[in-house]
Amino acid sequence: MNQRIDPVPSGAVVAAADDLTKVYGEGEARVIALAGVSARFRQGEFTAIMGPSGSGKSTFMHCLAGLDTPTSGSARIGEIDLAQLDDARLTKVRRERIGFIFQAFNLLPTLTALENITLPAALAGQNIDRKWLDHLLATMGIADRLDHRPAQLSGGQQQRVACARALASRPAIVFADEPTGNLDSRSGAEVLALLRSASRDMGQTIVMVTHDPVAAAHADRALFLADGRIVHEMPRPTTSAVLEQMKHLDAHQPSASL
Repeated sequence: MNQRIDPVPSGAVVAAADDLTKVYGEGEARVIALAGVSARFRQGEFTAIMGPSGSGKSTFMHCLAGLDTPTSGSARIGEIDLAQLDDARLTKVRRERIGFIFQAFNLLPTLTALENITLPAALAGQNIDRKWLDHLLATMGIADRLDHRPAQLSGGQQQRVACARALASRPAIVFADEPTGNLDSRSGAEVLALLRSASRDMGQTIVMVTHDPVAAAHADRALFLADGRIVHEMPRPTTSAVLEQMKHLDAHQPSASL
């Protein structure tokens, strides 16, 4: 792919977190999952969110995506503070402004690949531009699999369908939760290359939670969480640099000293 389709201005902040705090439970059962996290996510930027188990990375993504409500602080898509929306308006924002890619694909087994791709837009009452859809399907390499149901597709093909579904309506931001976790190394590499292309060539903002240093190396930057806080930001991550940072964080986990 040599050029963007309908280029968008780069550098604009499309999502933001300000002093996000998330607390679960009370008393002795109280757990602080997020302890005042702030970050900005810009147009066309691919960000990897990393950290040890229990660091808060999944909670961070869920609050940013409007799937969970912070205890305090704000998560915004554009100028919209998600915590200020009622359920109906929040659902509308998620359908119209946010794309999701999950580790388990989350495709409906009775629908064809094309029906799965276009379902979110149909539910939101949106029309998908056919030129954009054709371009997307060609980029994803699934134009000849549109009549197939998920059971007739490989894991890599299913995740490509899931990627196309997330990108079809051109959302402001796409959240990917361990998108290569159920894939073999070759299929995983192909999906990561597609996400990288979506960011670099299509101007798509992508936030990916991952534990995999190889996956993080496809991103423009990596944010590292520990104990519910961002403790490090790495521009232009490499596999070796991410691995070293993760080793450093793991060494400082409480369990490491037991």
